[in-house]
Amino acid sequence: MKYKYKAMTKGGQAIEGVFEANSESEVVAMIKGNSYLPLNVERDVGAEAQFEMFSAKVKKKDLAIFSRQFYTMIDAGLGIVKCLDIMELQTENKTLKKTLGTVTEDVQKGLTLSEGMDKHPRIFPSILVSMVEAGEVSGNLDAILERMAVHFEKENKIENKIKSAMIYPAALMFVSIAVVIFMLVFVMPTFTGMFEGSGVPLPGPTKFLLAISDSLQNYWYLYFAAIGLISFGTAAYIRTEDGRTNFDSLKLKMPVVKGTTAKVITSRFTRTLSTLMDSGIPLIKSMEVVSRVVNNKVIEERLMNSIEQIRKGVPLSRSVKDVGVFPPMVDSMIKIGEESGSLDDILLKTADFYDEEVEVALTKLTTLLEPIMIVGMAVIIGFIVIAMYLPMFDMMQTI
Repeated sequence: MKYKYKAMTKGGQAIEGVFEANSESEVVAMIKGNSYLPLNVERDVGAEAQFEMFSAKVKKKDLAIFSRQFYTMIDAGLGIVKCLDIMELQTENKTLKKTLGTVTEDVQKGLTLSEGMDKHPRIFPSILVSMVEAGEVSGNLDAILERMAVHFEKENKIENKIKSAMIYPAALMFVSIAVVIFMLVFVMPTFTGMFEGSGVPLPGPTKFLLAISDSLQNYWYLYFAAIGLISFGTAAYIRTEDGRTNFDSLKLKMPVVKGTTAKVITSRFTRTLSTLMDSGIPLIKSMEVVSRVVNNKVIEERLMNSIEQIRKGVPLSRSVKDVGVFPPMVDSMIKIGEESGSLDDILLKTADFYDEEVEVALTKLTTLLEPIMIVGMAVIIGFIVIAMYLPMFDMMQTI
């Protein structure tokens, strides 16, 4: 990691710079080795933040392994600093490895584990930080870490199901595009000479396809540039506040995917809220954390509004119903939990139910997308074939 330092030369001149080292003591040793007087040494937070922003993401699987191994070592009686040292050595994710080194230094300086983790929001999600803080206060950090391991393992399982469900449609779309490009670039030109020599006026669809075929052969780089610019522009727009809100709103409205999206959000909401409340975190604090982990800006804003309703005395079941995305079963189950005093247990059972519903919904989504894409591919290829043969019919009538 990088450190910013200030030192004074023998002549009394103040100097400053940046040095990469494993600890502050190494930086101090370097300064003294150059016969300078060290004045101040501190981590280059800006460099660390930039590293975290552009480095590989820490996946749910990495967090699950981190929580599970941390729990095992804490349960065996190892100290937090020793656990962090071991975790840093054996963690394969380079981003997490570097961050753990920074957290270890912060803990050695007197910060709590949750405070050290909270300085890296891009690495450690708010639910993990809040749960670790609750474990530190209650003295059952090992049980909290085990619970978080289970939580991230189930989150990772859901994400893997979503990715697996999208592989086949994505592959089918890629093949469809490849077939269309092959026909336009390699098949269509073989008919061009015959069309030109016939003297028969070409129909509009044929002229259109010939123009596209010609542009693909001669100006293919413009297509690549356009695709790159559109992809970059779309990604940049989605990263903005308005772009993220509009994109998430679209996922909740699209006929084919809105049902699956709602079930994924419901599963994530109920499981996270159950985990937090079962660990003794107050309802308001739990809802604030949950609103940030549902991974949908529109629902996040609605959940923040529901928090204001709860502060005014509105029951959780009523405020959740007003969010407008959760199935009727959710607010009914929450109401039962509120009345029976077992809200965390009810939420966990609801989460287990919707985990299964997500799997069924993803299977249905894949089944539905397959014929839609096949029909779309057939229409496009059929249009190309008809456009190629229309001039031939005209030539036969002329003869």
